[in-house]
Amino acid sequence: MARSSDDKISGLQKASILLIALGPEKSATIFKHLKEDEIEELTLEIANTRSITPQIKEEVIDEFYEVCLAQQYIAEGGIGYAKELLEKALGADKAMDVIGKLTASLQVKPFEFIRKAEASQLLNFIQDEHPQTIALILSHLPLSQAAIIVSSLPPDRQADVAKRIALMDRTSPDVVKEVEKVLESKLSSLVNQDYTIIGGVDAVVDILNAVDRSTEKHIMETLEIEEPELADEIRKKMFVFEDILLLDDRAIQRVLRDVDNNDMALALKSANEQVQASIFNNMSKRLAVMIKEDMEFMGPVRMKDVEEAQQKIVNIIRKLEDSGEIVISRGGGDEIVV
Repeated sequence: MARSSDDKISGLQKASILLIALGPEKSATIFKHLKEDEIEELTLEIANTRSITPQIKEEVIDEFYEVCLAQQYIAEGGIGYAKELLEKALGADKAMDVIGKLTASLQVKPFEFIRKAEASQLLNFIQDEHPQTIALILSHLPLSQAAIIVSSLPPDRQADVAKRIALMDRTSPDVVKEVEKVLESKLSSLVNQDYTIIGGVDAVVDILNAVDRSTEKHIMETLEIEEPELADEIRKKMFVFEDILLLDDRAIQRVLRDVDNNDMALALKSANEQVQASIFNNMSKRLAVMIKEDMEFMGPVRMKDVEEAQQKIVNIIRKLEDSGEIVISRGGGDEIVV
């Protein structure tokens, strides 16, 4: 269907025109980041687009560029900074129009204005807030920033905040807006109109994996008393079988001493080559040959049985870590020692 610059073009139509202009390779890359229903809508719209005038294509590309530029400016220095630069480049009216489109379509992340703040400064800013408010803020921050803040909180608040992050599911945009206003009254709220999905067990696992061992241990011990089921779910996700690559050779050799050979053969059935090599390189050649033969002769196995065997080994690793016999490197400053 032919279009003219006078036609009213919807957001979906603009997106399809942009994807057509970008070409199949770049469009395919973008599709990887979209939901199934969004891909279906765009595919249908692209299929229904017969022809596009060069003028329309140029207008859509220009608009996309302007919105991307605005988003970059906001990330660098906030709304005021973005507005100032856009006004110089595009004029006052165009600048406000672009920022308006940005908030409606690209949905700038909540609390964007504090993402570049020093964690120590931010801690002073929020440490006296209600634990639920702190949990909400940390759920929107980069892991490194959130981990520093959690580690610096008083011990009696660390587990409480961690628990609230884990149990958090959906937060009303009105609540997020109100918290943003308290933190930064000079900035306009850019939260999107839909409920914001944040937090959850995966979020608190990521944070706990980034904090120091003592902080993690204190939080987990407290959760085991107050929320044992939640603590068990978190612990299972904090170290998966493939993370055995985080151990050095001496630690792996120590783990192997407590692992049943049948469990190891079963656990390695679905492991990648890197994990298998790490295990086999740390056992005798005779034992490695024997386990490889067991893996071959056992034939097809149920994935459930493989996962159970892997979990047994993970539990051994966690037990050895808790007793201080091995240390898991999480990138938070711990060295791998035995």
